[in-house]
Amino acid sequence: MARAVSPIQKERCLINMQQLRDGDTALDLAHQPPHNSSSTTFDWDGPDDPDNPRNAPFLVRISTICAITLLAFASAFGGSVISPATETLLQEYNCNYEVGILPLAIYMLGLAFGPLVGAPLSETYGRRAVFVLTTPFFLIFMVSSGFAQSMAVLIICRFFAGVFASSNINNASAVVLDCTSDRYRGTVLQVYYSVPSLAATFAPLVGSFVTRGLSWRWTLWVGAIVATTFYLPVLFTKETYKRKILHDRAKQRGSTDMLSTQSSPGKKIRYFLAVLIQRPLHMLCTEPIVLLVSLFNGFIYGLTYSFVTSIPWIFQTYYSAGPTSESLAFLGATMGTLLANLPLFLLDRYLYQRKLVVVKYAQGDDARLPPEARLPAAMLGSLLLPITLLGGGWTAEYRVHWIVPILFQGLTMMCSLLIYSTASLFMLDAYGPLYGASASGAMMFSRYGMSFVFPLFALRLFKALGVGWASTLLAGMGILLAPTPWLFWKCGEKLRRKSRYEVCV
Repeated sequence: MARAVSPIQKERCLINMQQLRDGDTALDLAHQPPHNSSSTTFDWDGPDDPDNPRNAPFLVRISTICAITLLAFASAFGGSVISPATETLLQEYNCNYEVGILPLAIYMLGLAFGPLVGAPLSETYGRRAVFVLTTPFFLIFMVSSGFAQSMAVLIICRFFAGVFASSNINNASAVVLDCTSDRYRGTVLQVYYSVPSLAATFAPLVGSFVTRGLSWRWTLWVGAIVATTFYLPVLFTKETYKRKILHDRAKQRGSTDMLSTQSSPGKKIRYFLAVLIQRPLHMLCTEPIVLLVSLFNGFIYGLTYSFVTSIPWIFQTYYSAGPTSESLAFLGATMGTLLANLPLFLLDRYLYQRKLVVVKYAQGDDARLPPEARLPAAMLGSLLLPITLLGGGWTAEYRVHWIVPILFQGLTMMCSLLIYSTASLFMLDAYGPLYGASASGAMMFSRYGMSFVFPLFALRLFKALGVGWASTLLAGMGILLAPTPWLFWKCGEKLRRKSRYEVCV
């Protein structure tokens, strides 16, 4: 029997949604440590408060979003830029393939641990401090990786580079929301979700030319140069984190109430551990929505990095492509990732937003569509993904003109983004501001975990089975996961009502 939602739970949900509209992201509400019960409520001085980032001039908001997004791009770029150098690493360090691919894979593992660094820093010092403080360490480990004289040192440096890069990737989405009104939240997030995948597919294209023209070490140094270039504009951005802004303003105004109600460091640490580790793992094990979305999106990320490691071999083996041609094969996946934003925008603009206008007109400005309204793009993508995988694999197997598998790879990436973006938004809407960040944390463990695992076997799989049957196996995985968004469309409300966590139903 579905669990009834109490009036108190509904009231808390409405309060949290109001906080989200006022400038608290889901991440903020989930990561906010408990304060003293006697604390005074601190908020903006009305809807037109000039300190609210959403009231900043349009050009200021756009420049802030662009600066932060480009830094997130550079942080993801640093992961796969080394992938074309794998064969060179095997020869230089005389190691087997599983060890030689670790400089790529271990970076993904580091990304999973990054929020343990970034979230406490964000709560204590603000979002801007996360970028300012962690990026130099990311740059240090990227540069150090290029000077590594042993595989062990290279792997260690790459892991810590991933740890410090993760803060940029995960914190950037919160900054985007800080500067964006609630109406455009989904649209802007869908665009941002494409940034890591775009970097993952574009970086090998650059890394391949750098490896041949200079050396594999320069792939890492080029990654550091790109990150430094995009880091400098961030230094000129302003703080966007609501609680940090209000805290600093309270200091300037001489108000001691807010300062006196802060939790002790010990309580903050325990709370962060609960939110970042305990609760996401519990939700992953007990919440069907979190489990299925995490599995599907983890598969999407694993598929992306399977392409990163396998595309050069496919075109070298089946099309006798030279070094330049096999590098340019990444253009298909890159363009597919870019073009995915077009159907996402059209579906959001002409389907979701129109329905939302009708609902608000009928029920008032506080009315919202159910989370399942986000799913049509994922439903479409889940149907097309196995088809594009089969098409790309078997056209390459039978050596159809090389442009055909490249086009199929682009379509595969497009379908992947349709699934990943809208499924992520569905989960955030389903669990509301309070538990949405913990649900995203569970998904983060899954996506970076699979991004770590897939590169370890992907190329072996393609070599053992051939591109046709290997793609068929991946398509089979996609078919098994394809019913996920359709299940949520049909039974999403029932699953949310049975949730152990308070959700907006």
